[in-house]
Amino acid sequence: MIFETHILENPLINYIESIFYFKGFKPEHSIERVVPTGHLFIIFELDGLERHTFDNKSLQPNGNYSKTWVSGIHKKYISISAHQDSEMFIIQFKTNGASPFFDIPISELNNKVISAEKLFGNGILEVRNQILKTERTSEKFKIAENWLLNKFNENNAAPKEIQSILEEIQSKPISDSSAIIALYPNSQKHLIHQFKKYFGLTPKVLHRIFRFNEILKQIHNKQQLKWTDIAYEFGYADQSHFIKEFKEFSGFNPQEFINADHHKNEPNFFPLDNEG
Repeated sequence: MIFETHILENPLINYIESIFYFKGFKPEHSIERVVPTGHLFIIFELDGLERHTFDNKSLQPNGNYSKTWVSGIHKKYISISAHQDSEMFIIQFKTNGASPFFDIPISELNNKVISAEKLFGNGILEVRNQILKTERTSEKFKIAENWLLNKFNENNAAPKEIQSILEEIQSKPISDSSAIIALYPNSQKHLIHQFKKYFGLTPKVLHRIFRFNEILKQIHNKQQLKWTDIAYEFGYADQSHFIKEFKEFSGFNPQEFINADHHKNEPNFFPLDNEG
């Protein structure tokens, strides 16, 4: 399998979490669950395989996607298809990074997976065609970088005081949430509006998502876990609150998660079958 990432420079490094390309992926499952991370993605398929999203309960297909699409910032987990011999090219935006490249409030993409053509027109298909025709991975990255630089509008970036609040939320425990929000000079209602516009979700929801992802990192590949200690460490009021939120974001209660060995998988992607 080929897997390569691109080293970004200014100004893109301030807005893009990563750009990566893979080919020859051979998963041992056909459906996987993706938990919310606070990121928005532009995804290019380069293998001609149609992708699907699935109803989380019935696992019946409820969406079909090909060529290129955008996955907005999600509040809950989603179920997506995994394919043999996949070849894909993916742009992952930072939580604060998508707004300079889009002409709409980021919240309009919340909990959605939609065709990129609806947002960028046929030009995005030409970008895909160029990436597809170019054999050298370095050139694929250059094509994407040039397109991003052409789309970049610094005037659409979040104001510094909004970015500062987000940085505090990303780095501080959730027990500090109220104090962090109180730092904002305008009303809480205005802060929520600004967060939705630039980052998709409200400060409190994003703080909960960041906390959940920190938990996944902490338990990754751990042999022994004591959930009561983890719940206490991350500021949950009680065990039932912790279990409820864990299930809201992952679809599993903590013990189901461990029994299925999901803590041994990638922290944000969990197989739901083993059909391959």
